Amino acid sequence: MPQSYSFYASKPCCFAPGLSGYADFLDWRDGKKSIALTDEAPGIEFTSPLFRRRLSQLCKMTVQVVHDCVEETDCRNSKIVFVSMRGEINREFSVNKKLIEENEVSPAAFQYSVFNAPVALATIACQLKGGYTTVFPSKGNFLSALQCALASLMCGREERILFVYGDELVPQVYGDLRPQGALPLAYATVLSCKKDAVCERQLSVSEQLSPADFLKLLL
Repeated sequence: MPQSYSFYASKPCCFAPGLSGYADFLDWRDGKKSIALTDEAPGIEFTSPLFRRRLSQLCKMTVQVVHDCVEETDCRNSKIVFVSMRGEINREFSVNKKLIEENEVSPAAFQYSVFNAPVALATIACQLKGGYTTVFPSKGNFLSALQCALASLMCGREERILFVYGDELVPQVYGDLRPQGALPLAYATVLSCKKDAVCERQLSVSEQLSPADFLKLLL
């Protein structure tokens, strides 16, 4: 029998192309609406034009959901666990293409391509100083990433964790290699082992699930 993990979660803050608010996400959960496969990104107007000028879809989505979650919950000092299956895949493709064709990579292109760029930018935009961990689970095993986030809660090291997931649109150039079910989607929620005013929803997870499936549980 697989081990069951029980915890409490806050109302998630979400962004995805084609869905304009929380009610739309509830309709998506119920199969009434779909996430659009586009590179639409939030405006993140609370940041300066210079800050957001070069950001990818993933970075903008991550900054937005972290900002919204911090505004709605008392999690400014919580540790962050950021999870992504593919990271900034568009920027990675561009870097690899340039490396193959020109045998070099410009520092400007590389600086935003590192794995922790989205969550690091979110902490800068929201002035968060609690620290973060970035997790890219092997072979798309989302449950292992969730276990990583829950570990510090279950051992009593942390009372709350700000759990953030994000992945951007996979470029069409990948063709049949594009992962099945890959969606441009980001969300943030506060996790705790104890029920409180913020983490009111009790969840239990025992088997592998996709990031979208986990969001549907949170909703």
